[in-house]
This record gives sequence, C-alpha cells and structure tokens, in this order.
Amino acid sequence: MKPLTKTRFKLGLECPNKLYFTSKKEYANQSLDDSFLQALAKGGFQVEALARLHYPKGIFIDTQNYEYDLATDLTQEQLTKDAISIYEAAFEHNGLFIRTDILSKKGNHIKLIEVKAKSFDPNDEFLFIGKRGGIKSDWKLYLFDLAFQKYVAQKANPQFTFEAYLLMADKTKTAKVDGLNQLFRIPKDGNPRTDVSSNIGSLDEIGESVLSEINVDTIINRIIANEYPYFDNLTFEESIALFKTSYQNNDYLNWPTQFGACKSCEFKTTPEQEKEGSKSGFKYCFEKQHAWKPSDFDKSNAFEIWNFRGKNLVEENRLLMEDVTEEDINAKPEAGRLSASERQWIQVEKSQQNDDSIFVLKEELKEEMAKWNFPLHFIDFETSTVALPFTKGRKPYEQVAFQFSHHQLNEDGSIEHKNEYINNNPGEFPNFEFARALQTSLSKDQGTIFRFAAHENTIVNAIIYQLQSSSEGDAQELISFLKSISTATKDNVEQWDSERSMVDLNIIVKDYYYNPLTNGSNSIKAVLPASLQSSPYLQKKYSQPIGKINVGSTNFETSQIWLKKNSDEVINPYKMLPPLFDGWSMLDLDDTISELEGIADGGAALTAYAKLQYVDMEQNERDEITSALLKYCELDTLAMIMIYEHFRYDLI
Repeated sequence: MKPLTKTRFKLGLECPNKLYFTSKKEYANQSLDDSFLQALAKGGFQVEALARLHYPKGIFIDTQNYEYDLATDLTQEQLTKDAISIYEAAFEHNGLFIRTDILSKKGNHIKLIEVKAKSFDPNDEFLFIGKRGGIKSDWKLYLFDLAFQKYVAQKANPQFTFEAYLLMADKTKTAKVDGLNQLFRIPKDGNPRTDVSSNIGSLDEIGESVLSEINVDTIINRIIANEYPYFDNLTFEESIALFKTSYQNNDYLNWPTQFGACKSCEFKTTPEQEKEGSKSGFKYCFEKQHAWKPSDFDKSNAFEIWNFRGKNLVEENRLLMEDVTEEDINAKPEAGRLSASERQWIQVEKSQQNDDSIFVLKEELKEEMAKWNFPLHFIDFETSTVALPFTKGRKPYEQVAFQFSHHQLNEDGSIEHKNEYINNNPGEFPNFEFARALQTSLSKDQGTIFRFAAHENTIVNAIIYQLQSSSEGDAQELISFLKSISTATKDNVEQWDSERSMVDLNIIVKDYYYNPLTNGSNSIKAVLPASLQSSPYLQKKYSQPIGKINVGSTNFETSQIWLKKNSDEVINPYKMLPPLFDGWSMLDLDDTISELEGIADGGAALTAYAKLQYVDMEQNERDEITSALLKYCELDTLAMIMIYEHFRYDLI
C-alpha cells in the first residue's frame, strides 16, 4: 500500500483534493517535477552538500524513492549505534513515511534537521511567529512539513526523544573564502540529490559556514498539539488521518474550492495536453462543486482578473466573468491615471462585452511621453541570488548582476542595439564590472532611460550598497552614476531621486493602457504579443527583415523577421528563440521556474546562469547557453521599444 509521504502531506495542506489527482498519470500537472531544474534554480543541492559538512561522516541512505521498506530497514540498522549521523534517514509508521535531510543521534536523543535553501535573520524577533501570534505564511508549510516528520519519527521510535531543527542560510554571516559557491558542483547529467561533488572535506577549510541551525522544536510541538491549526475544522492528527485515508483509498474529498488555491492550481491542462488526452483536475473540481458545463471552461472567469482576490465569488458560485459585477470590483478612480480597481473593471467590462479594443488615457499618456528626451535608452538586467556567495565577504542571497542589454532609439526612428554585457565565468562576482559597463553605455548623453518593472531599480540599489563597503578605486564615481539613474528603495536608509531616474514602462502600461489581448497580465511577455496583434504600425514595420527597417542587432541576422503570423494570430516573438537547454524554451522556463517560492520573473535566465555556474560542461554547450541568454535579453529591450512605438504611432 502506498504510504502518505511528507510531499503528499504538504500537498494535502495546500488543497486536500490534490491528493486525488497527484498519483494519476492521466491528470496533467503543471508543477515543476524536474529535480535538476529545481536544484539549479534554488541552489538547494549546494546548501544540502554544505549542510552535511556540519555533520561529517554521515551515512547516506541511498535508496530509490519507492523503496520504502528498504530505506526504513537501513535506517533502523544505523540507529542501533550510540552515536551516528544519517543523511536521508527514513521512518515509517502506520502508512506514513518520511525522509529527513539530516539526523544526528547521541544516545537516545535524536536531532531531526531539515535543510532549506532559504535565508533567515537570527535577530528577527518575529521570524516564525508574527506579532499577532500566528505562524507567518511564508514559513507555514516548512514548519508543518517538519512537524509531520517529527510526528512520524516519534511514533515509529518511541524509545528515542526527537528534537526539530532548521538549517538554512544565515543573513548575518559572510563567506570567509572566495569560490565558496564553486566548491559543490553537479557533473554533467548528474543527479543533484546523489551526485554532487565536493571539493572540501570539512568546514575548517572554509573558515566558517554561512549556514546556521535554529531550534524550532517548541513551535513544532505546538503544531502537533494543534495550537496552530492549519484548518479550522481539522486537528493536526485528523489532517494526517484524512489525507492518508483519501490518498490510499483513492477518494476525492470534495474539499471546498478556494479562490487563491484554485487560481494557482497545478492540475490544469494546456490546450496541447487536452489534445493529447490529459485530464484536468481543475475541471473535475468545478464540474462537481460548481456544476460548470464543458462550455463554461471556454469562457473567461474571475481568476483571470488582474490582481483580484475574488471575495465571496466562490461561495456564491459567481466565478464566470459574466457573473462579476461592478460592486464586486468596487472601482475607485484616481486622477490622471488608471487605479488598480478601475483597471480591473475595464477588464471585466471588455470581457463581458466581447470587446478587444484598447483602452487608453490618451491625453495623460501623451503628456507623460512629452517629458521623455531623445535618444531613448531601454535596458534590461538578468540577475541571480545564490545561497553560497561567489566571493569572500559576501552574504547569502546577495544580488548578482550578470547580464544586461541596452537598446537606443534615436529621434530619427533608427534603433541601435547599443551595448550588452554578460559574465558567464564560474565563480566570479560580476557586479562592479557590470556597473562600469552600464556607466560606459549610458553616460554619453542625458536621454531618458527605461526599464520594465521594479527589478532594475532594485538591483542598482543593491550594487550601490555593495560598492559602499567595497575597496574599488572608482567606487564613489560608480555610486554617483548609479544614483543618477535610480531612485532609492523604501527600505534604504539614505534616500535619493534623480531627474534621470529610470522610467518604469510597466507602470506606464498600468497607468494609461489596457489591452484585452493581454488577459490581464502586465508581463512584457504578454504585453509584447498583444501590442503586435493590435498595432498597424508594428505589423507593417516588423513584418520586414530588421536589416531593411533600420533596426540594429548584435545577436540576430539582418534577415530576422519579428512579426510572423499563424493564420491571423501573431506568433509570440519569444517563441522564436532557441531552446535554452535540454529542450526547455525561455517561455517554458519562465512560466515554470517562476512558480517556485522566492523566484519572480526571469526564472529562465537565472536557471541558465546557474547551470553555467554549477555544472561541469563542454565549451560548446557553454557557448550555446550564453548565445541563447544574449538573444533573450536583446529581445527584452527591443520589446520595450516596440511597446513604445505602439504607444507613439497608434495611440497618441
């Protein structure tokens, strides 16, 4: 009989109905189950390898995922020893099964240590428990996971006492050596769980670990005692019993749908998957609980409304867009711009009226654009944050800026791919060289600079902070330049705002423009194809080779055509880019990786950079990934120009 594992337990906490779909191959699952990509994106394999050095000479219970009895037997055999450290120790009790990252046994006392590629501040008084006395949402699943581990281990071995710990990246610690990040690598085609190579044998070789252990046993005990219930109607033990029974008996629990959980449900099908015969768990729930007919799934629904929480709509079974009312949105206007609620109501109205026409605050947009000075500069950064720093003196998860693209639009309409920068060398900290290249690229004139979303401004702030504590000879010059193109973030002690601070084109879109073809998304990867589909100017211009329309490029041939159609539908230009690696396209990676906790947009570039850093590979593969990154970033800045042209030539 298949046991309830901790992975299934966590899935049940997210939504008990998911337990019915998770083990069935016929149901599509959009969650990332590629452990290699997860390891790259999160850097978890490195953290785990370093964590094991905290408990050296441990015994690894190396079994397949499905070998429950063997893993349990091997663990029990090791537990006969008076003192032992075990990696991936396994425990089974009455149909429940867990593996714990690290176990440390001395006598009859056992530490259960969960390793997470997550950072924490040990000085945070409200790290896990908020000011109102409840578990903070970003830690809840982690702590319940560990509570489940302790519960099963204690039940399986009542003769021992168990104590629960988390072992994570410590924000207060700095790397004592250069190249810490490079000490743990995955061989090509290796398994990030079992095949990590370590170039050190003890913590003494790196001076001090950037990981710290934190005792969470009191919180874990209170979870098990149901002092922090996850569900109002179930105790901790009742949750376990319910999940186990439903999973093993293949029962659909008919757990009430919830707006947030259903909106992000991974058991949905893409059109391609439906054609291949895959089933949708989302449809199954909504057919059963909301009596949706097959045709209802083809209609727009409230989950598509941008930044909308759907209050009362689930309970009242009014989730189709046609049932949403103005009262549900409660639109409140703002002078000179679209408020968030106005934007939501425009989206609903246009959907209800089957109206694909663009809404634009024409005069307001015109007034805003009149402030911009030629030549116009469009920049995009690609960045990474790593748990184990590249260089001495750096803290876990400091920002690493490894790439930018810069397009320039001149007043005569000519477009230059003015500059680009990329550092693909393993183990280097590129930020200061990145800043110098950016200064060289943007200091020749006083033209307006554009970004898309807040990311670039955040990164500039981070580099300023890093320069302030650096020994770089040109630190003050670089800081002055970076301040001249940025605005201080709200959490910065020092505040500044420059006349040449980067204009956020994403905010321009949100404030003045709504295109129904975006389906409510303000991502550049949605706004670009929607603009191309709607714009006579762009369609005429970009249906020609870029060499004929005065569009310069560093990474594409002059024969490149950016606007192509399949029937009457514009092909998303991002779909024209080559796969990044292993058959994964940029869009696939962005859509998938960005669902991982702590990763927003830019998951594709982050993951590709991680592969360049952590995986031993041939030069030709390194060159292919680098080339794909350069093309990806260049398209991002050209996309911004296309959106600008759409505004200028179609709307005002």
